Amino acid sequence: MNVGMIGAGLVFGLAALGSGFGIGLAGPATVAAWKKCYLANKPAPMTMLAFTGNPLTQVFYGFLLMNPMRDAVMRVGENSSNLWLLMFYGLAAGLALFFTAVIQGKIAACACDAMAEKNQGFAQYMIVMGIAETVALFAMVFTLLAVNSI
Repeated sequence: MNVGMIGAGLVFGLAALGSGFGIGLAGPATVAAWKKCYLANKPAPMTMLAFTGNPLTQVFYGFLLMNPMRDAVMRVGENSSNLWLLMFYGLAAGLALFFTAVIQGKIAACACDAMAEKNQGFAQYMIVMGIAETVALFAMVFTLLAVNSI
């Protein structure tokens, strides 16, 4: 079995799972916040959809990492000790993407609740989600650099 390919699968699979969990946290909070607005006879801010979709980017980052990792596996060959390194890169990057997506979902849930109350603070809430996004971007870029150095 080629353990390097496991790493390529892990990075994408964990990123996709994280995006799903993050959206699973944010989506119900968005619906509940809209309900809160409707019950108060206030307009429901559609900008909350931006919060809900924020964790989706990690699945894209996982996909962008999967292909170079697969290429690196082909480049190093089947008997290289670097295959284990690629597997661990995939696991580490996948976990980073997983957890940042879940954290973004939690932040989005809180942001939706806050937006339902005052319909203010959109930029500030996006900045907080952007901090988690930055961790995901760093994980992707640093993993790409590491994979390409093998």
